[in-house]
This record gives sequence, C-alpha cells and structure tokens, in this order.
Amino acid sequence: MSWFKKAATRAGTTLMQKTGQVERTNDSEFAEEERRFKQMEKETNNLQKEAKTYLDAMRAMAGSQTRIAETVALFYTADRTSDGAMAGHAYKSAVDELDAGVGRELDAPFRATVLEPVGKLNSYYTAINAAIVKRNHKMTDYDAARSKMKKMIEKPSDDPTKLPKVQAEHDEARDIFNLLNDQLISELPMLLDLRIPYLDPSFEAMVRCQLRFAQEGYEKLAGVQRQVMTYYADRWLILDRYFSENIRDDYANGALDGQVEAVLEEMKELSIYGP
Repeated sequence: MSWFKKAATRAGTTLMQKTGQVERTNDSEFAEEERRFKQMEKETNNLQKEAKTYLDAMRAMAGSQTRIAETVALFYTADRTSDGAMAGHAYKSAVDELDAGVGRELDAPFRATVLEPVGKLNSYYTAINAAIVKRNHKMTDYDAARSKMKKMIEKPSDDPTKLPKVQAEHDEARDIFNLLNDQLISELPMLLDLRIPYLDPSFEAMVRCQLRFAQEGYEKLAGVQRQVMTYYADRWLILDRYFSENIRDDYANGALDGQVEAVLEEMKELSIYGP
C-alpha cells in the first residue's frame, strides 16, 4: 500500500472514530508515559533556551560595562591625576579584563559543558517523537483492522476465504502495534530516569562557570576600591585609596543623596538652567 493510500485510510479511520463508528484503543499507561516525556521535552528545550539567554546576557553585560567605563574615562580627560580619574582608569582596566574573560572563563566552558550537552539531548527528541507518531499510526491501523474483523464476524461473507484473510490482517496489525507500544512504555520511563545523571554534570558545570565568572568580577572590581599599601617599618601604610573608606556608609545613611542634591542646586544656579 502506497504512503498516500495509507494516509488516506488512516484519515478515514480517524474520522470514523470521532463519529463513533470505529472503536479507538485507549492505553492509559502509554498516555501517562507520553505526557511525562512531553513535559521533559518542554523543560529541557526551555533549559537550553534560558541557558543561551544567560550567556548572551553575560556577554552583553560585559560589553555594556566596557562602554560605561569608556564614557566615564572621558569625564576625566582634563584632570588625569585626580582620585576620580585614577578610579576611572582602574575601572576601565578592570572591565576590559572582564570583557576579555567572558570568552576565557565563561563563554567557551559554558558552551562545552552546558549548551552542547543539553542541545545533544534535545536532538534525540526528533527520533523519539517519530517513534511515537509511528506507534499512533499503527494503532489506527489496528483499530481499523479490528473494526473490519468485527463487522465480518457480525455479518459473515458468502466467501469463506475472506474471514481468515481479515483475521490475518487484524493479527498482524495487532502484533505490530503491541510491539511498538510495549517498547515505548518500557523505554520512555528509562529515558526520563536517565535525564538526572545526564544533566547533573552540566548543572554542576553551570554553577562552576557562574561562580568562576562572579569571582573574577569581584576580584577585578574590588581592585578599584582596594587600598594601595606598602610595608614600611614593620607595619603596613596606606599610600592611596581611590574611594573614601566610609563611602558605603554614606550611601546607606543618605549622606551621598545630600551631596548629589547640593550639586544639582549649584547646577540650577547657572544661567543656562533657565527660570
């Protein structure tokens, strides 16, 4: 039977099942395993998508930091020796290194240990879905053969050779369907159980990549705030500091807000501000 004729026959059987003319096989066990598989497929596809979004976001963030640093550096072109200028230069150096480090510490390892394994898992779903579709087609063939045999038994033909032929077609359709159905019912739960040991290494690698990148960012940016010190006469002496020691406390208690408001008031006094 040609592919087109099979498709047409199955479409006719499906239509008759909807109108109640042909009984449809109901397999609750398979339906449950298919539901669980579809949920796994949806979740791992979302995992791949969100992991890619995370990586793109980290690269975009690093690029934005670099552009911010370039802009901040322009503010201090007239006075390159002030604390602000030195801090701006230190910040730009730090974010430049971070931007370069995205590829070294995050991008390549993240792709190799997270995106590629998850993508490989998702690629298997095409074959599994094809097996499910084939099982459903064979179920429709079985339902049609069963219905045909039932009608033949209820209304015997004058030709005694027809019933054995219909019986043989029914048995063949039943055996093929049962083979595919039993295989999927047996192997789909195994696939679901294997997803945990398969994804565990990628999950651990994802955490490690994020931790490494976060630590790298902390160390680089902490260097902008860190004190410049030297060891002299058996003790450490502070030579310089980009930011004042109490800047964090000032931010927390609102002191910096007052400073900003004071500067804004000075700007309002300028004639270009207008009435």
